[in-house]
Amino acid sequence: MKGAPERILERCSTILIKGQELPLDEQWREAFQTAYMDLGGLGERVLGFCHIYLNEKEFPRGFRFDPDEMNFTTSGLCFAGLISMIDPPRATVPDAVMKCRTAGIRVVMVTGDHPITARAIAANVGIISEGSETVEDIAQRKRIPVEQVNKRDARACVISGGQLKEMSSDELDEALRNHPEMVFARTSPQQKLIIVESCQRLGSIVAVTGDGVNDSPALKKADIGVAMGIAGSDAAKNAADMILLDDNFASIVTGVEQGRLIFDNLKKSIAYTLTKNIPELTPYLIYITVSCASSSGLYHYPLH
Repeated sequence: MKGAPERILERCSTILIKGQELPLDEQWREAFQTAYMDLGGLGERVLGFCHIYLNEKEFPRGFRFDPDEMNFTTSGLCFAGLISMIDPPRATVPDAVMKCRTAGIRVVMVTGDHPITARAIAANVGIISEGSETVEDIAQRKRIPVEQVNKRDARACVISGGQLKEMSSDELDEALRNHPEMVFARTSPQQKLIIVESCQRLGSIVAVTGDGVNDSPALKKADIGVAMGIAGSDAAKNAADMILLDDNFASIVTGVEQGRLIFDNLKKSIAYTLTKNIPELTPYLIYITVSCASSSGLYHYPLH
């Protein structure tokens, strides 16, 4: 089995060390946590792996495994280790995020990665700007418990799916309102939809990008859904309003830039047309008004 390391570890009772299965005690759990945080802090995607040897009598050759019925062992597994993968953002993304800031567009990161990994990636691309601190950063700097930190002092905020599950709609709205730089990690498809709805409640026009089936609800709910044309699934493309042919976030920013330029040119054109036509129409309107007034005076007779 492979997946999110913390979920994999929950299902394990032993750990594989130099070819031997040893009990998964507190010491190994701490070693796991340290390695996980170190790798995630580098902005790398981390996967956990585990295995178990099945009884040949219970699971003979040709046995049909059913993931819905779960007719196989999913607990008491042996933790095999972690694998870290480098998945660097495109070189154009940091500049695109900076353009969004200068254009008054707020970029919110919503991902399935671990909060540590998500924060590192957000810092690399500029979604969390240099010098911005989260509540945890302030607590660490002041050497005080997190509970004693005023949340309004933190410009950035990283919220995991577990925390989001316990938050009310008002609390989520307050977090989005008070923290300009937001990152959501380990989120489910339903939670992505909740985040979009919260942004819309605050009066924002929301655009969502995504490529997977789990992004479809958020793409459908957003004011404009943008699906990836290369890596995107059919479900995401069907739910989206726009399909990005090159799967590049920078292309969205370029599209916004060109759209605003066209809109600005249209306003200038309309303003020019009005300012040009009004001086031409004014004498004619005055002539018509005066003529009508004169004509009505010719046929005006007193009643007595």
